[in-house]
Amino acid sequence: MRTRTPPFSTLRLFDAAGRHLSFAKAAAELNVTPSAVSHGIVGLERALGVKLFLREPGRLSLTREGADYLTYVSEALSLILVGTRRLPTPHSGRTIAVSCAPTVASRWLLPRLHAFRAKHPRIAINLDTSHRPVGFPVDGFDFAIRMSRIPAAPTNWSPLFGEWLVPVCSPSYRETVASAGGFDPARATTLHVTSLSEDWQAWLDATGAADVPSLGTMRFDTIQLSLEAAAAGLGIALGRRSLMDRELRDGTLVEVGQAVPAATTYWLVSSDLVEQEQDLRSFRDWVLTEASAIVSDQATRMSPVARSVGGRGCPTPAEAATTS
Repeated sequence: MRTRTPPFSTLRLFDAAGRHLSFAKAAAELNVTPSAVSHGIVGLERALGVKLFLREPGRLSLTREGADYLTYVSEALSLILVGTRRLPTPHSGRTIAVSCAPTVASRWLLPRLHAFRAKHPRIAINLDTSHRPVGFPVDGFDFAIRMSRIPAAPTNWSPLFGEWLVPVCSPSYRETVASAGGFDPARATTLHVTSLSEDWQAWLDATGAADVPSLGTMRFDTIQLSLEAAAAGLGIALGRRSLMDRELRDGTLVEVGQAVPAATTYWLVSSDLVEQEQDLRSFRDWVLTEASAIVSDQATRMSPVARSVGGRGCPTPAEAATTS
């Protein structure tokens, strides 16, 4: 019967290798050599008397026992991280960990963070822009900003703001594809975002337009890249007004079609620790206040035409929270 916990160092090696399914990537994360990772895993397997990985040419995978063990090890390490972060230090404040999609982080959250930092200079912010799912508290995050039609859980989801979907391109590109209806699909290249559930088809359905028989398509994995491609004159992107106000103001991008409300809403997802810590409550309240300004601006800018699209206007966060 096993009574001794394996060395912490080998558990870190196993956690990294199990997440990446690569000794080389685990080595890069931990700043050691792949050989050190491999030898550490072998030692761990010998100590446990269980094979954790299947090693095949060009492929590393977890055994059933390894996958089960990884769940416990990863959760234990995450809880240690959470507990360590919560310890007070004499010269610094709380570190708040936030998970947020790249485009929302760079175009909405990041430009506003200086205001929060000015009010709370002792609170540090760790911002993660990977698309991976977040589990509270085991992943070490305090907040996540997510796009969804409805909350994925009954508690700790606060609505932020919705979006307007509108075709945009560079001023020079508009001159080559302009038509009475906004743009001529037969002469345009449409720019698609593969990671979104609402893209061109959602806009076509809302406007009642026929399918876009475009000259061609380009596909990207982030909204950011699609907007940069549109600004560079590569085609027409389906922009989000809440994320491209800067480009619309300075004329880098221009609207070339009808704006329609998206069915999805951005939400602030919070850990259960928020009510226990003033720093977390301060960040949550600040984010909600910043988002309320977006909602007010959207309501002010809604045109009569946009209000009538599909018989619905852009939902407020409160409305979005009760509809799907």
